[in-house]
Amino acid sequence: MLKKIIRNCSLIVVVASVTFLLHWGVASFFNLKTSFNELGYSYLINSLMAFGVISLIFLLENKLSHQLGFVFMASSLFKFAIFFLLFYPYYNADGNITKVEFVIFFIPYAICLITECIILSRFLNGLNPNK
Repeated sequence: MLKKIIRNCSLIVVVASVTFLLHWGVASFFNLKTSFNELGYSYLINSLMAFGVISLIFLLENKLSHQLGFVFMASSLFKFAIFFLLFYPYYNADGNITKVEFVIFFIPYAICLITECIILSRFLNGLNPNK
């Protein structure tokens, strides 16, 4: 089980790292007002949340096998709350969320969510439905 969690979390690290480098490169090329730390923070928080969701669902495989979809949906609600606690106050401090600020949050969120969905769909499709 731990091996599966580590392998899949490593996949998220690789995908998020490559996307981060591409994102930073594009932002630098177009001279967008993007701080390296701000972008890194967004990728880090979204990656950690994806780690948590994957680990939780893998660990609950035997205890809540028929409710794992609800666990995933609850984790999405949790991630939405994290956005409003950690990112929204900072981005909305001036009363306006710019396109650059939106992209700084949304691209890492989308990349981690897509990777997480691919990992979890493979995992859930491999479960025995007769448990």
